[in-house]
Amino acid sequence: MQLITAFDTAFGEFDRLVHEVRDDQWHAATPCADWSVRELVNHLVSEHLWAPHLLGGATLEDVGDRFDGDVLDGDPVLAWERAATASYPAFHREGALRGPVHVTGGEVPAPVYGWQMTADLAVHAWDLARGIEAEVIIPDELARTLHEQAEPEIPADGLPGLFGPPVEVPSSASPQDRLLALLGRRP
Repeated sequence: MQLITAFDTAFGEFDRLVHEVRDDQWHAATPCADWSVRELVNHLVSEHLWAPHLLGGATLEDVGDRFDGDVLDGDPVLAWERAATASYPAFHREGALRGPVHVTGGEVPAPVYGWQMTADLAVHAWDLARGIEAEVIIPDELARTLHEQAEPEIPADGLPGLFGPPVEVPSSASPQDRLLALLGRRP
């Protein structure tokens, strides 16, 4: 699966779920122990506010702290739509996935950043679905591709602050469950 196709698939699923959140669900718990549904959406909104700047060559210092804290402005769905309206075309811009991107850990190739953002969308779509008791299935091809991309990068203790330690699943587990388990989820 090509990166932009994977991104579009994960993006579409997260977008669909944000629009399914009912007013009484914003404070519901998610599999991310420290985040409610609202806080999870805030995380993704923040990341997608950053994306056009980072894909355009900006450094962390250039962007500064403008996307820190609560970026939902009282309306999580509208905040997501605004961030998505800038982020989605930034990933599709000619040449956007060819250069370097500045991230917290230093400079990475744009495709690495693209795969990280795609995995974040897919896995957090699952987290969001769990929080709002909705159905979500990460398509097998996307789950297998993201697993292949992530597996070499995930140490035995996970990525503290990002993903918990991998959990064991049976060899018969679905591609989705294998991906979720790799990224510290209990499918």
